[in-house]
Amino acid sequence: MNMSIQEFLQHMTNGISLGSLYALIAIGYTMVYGILRLINFAHGDIFMLGVYITFYGIGFTPIPWYIIFLLAPILTGLLGLLLEKLAYKPLRESPRITILISAIGASFLLQNLGILVFGGRPKAFPTPAVLGRILNIGGVSVATVNFIIPIVTIILLFGLNFFILKTKTGMAMRALSKDYEAASLMGININGIISITFFIGSLLAAMGGIMWGVKYPQIIPHMGVMPGLKCFIAAVIGGIGNITGAVLGGFILGLGEILLIAFLPSLTGYRDAFAFILLIIILLVRPTGLMGEKIAEKV
Repeated sequence: MNMSIQEFLQHMTNGISLGSLYALIAIGYTMVYGILRLINFAHGDIFMLGVYITFYGIGFTPIPWYIIFLLAPILTGLLGLLLEKLAYKPLRESPRITILISAIGASFLLQNLGILVFGGRPKAFPTPAVLGRILNIGGVSVATVNFIIPIVTIILLFGLNFFILKTKTGMAMRALSKDYEAASLMGININGIISITFFIGSLLAAMGGIMWGVKYPQIIPHMGVMPGLKCFIAAVIGGIGNITGAVLGGFILGLGEILLIAFLPSLTGYRDAFAFILLIIILLVRPTGLMGEKIAEKV
């Protein structure tokens, strides 16, 4: 098919924006897995809770939207912390399959609790006028939010890397990810580090959810299921346990989806299938992901 440069740039802009969202949410998956070797399948539902907290905060309080955008991720982070205390901490010494089942159960619980509390009917997410503004750059139309999302993702990536590499808490996280027992013997507060990890991961999921709500302003209690699965795939593609790899995987997945639709519009209905096909290919060719490292299983 013939495609002008402007059309190609338009698709690239959309792909980078979507990839940034995937990356932001995938970081939470990869942080939790890096420390606990736990796939937190409730992560997509934490993402959903962040969107609804923002929705009700903007619609039913006098607080300005930009303050809500800051407060909602913090509150969501606390909910993620509560989830860890209730669903995962009591099972920490149990077999991994037990914790995995608990994560799946927590996901279904949050989805159905969302339907009960928020209702099953779709709601329109309130988009601030400044974020919905359309910019025309060289013949390419870019919504302000599409311009902001990659910037926010890159800033958070650098900030998180600095936190993990340069602070004592970050060093403790890295020690815990390498050897749980040795870190405990060295006096590291295991429970505190795990709590911080869940808080940061849930906060990032909420930030991604807010940007998702602005970009796709229709929200439902099941809205976190497919993005959650795709962000897990993005983390696996990049190398689950590696933060930079999760961001790389998010960009690859987002760009791949948009370019698939751009060049092969007849396959639009298979957009979601593309992510799972890519996952299968990665697992066959490089099971540890593009930036992952082999980790010896504990006996």
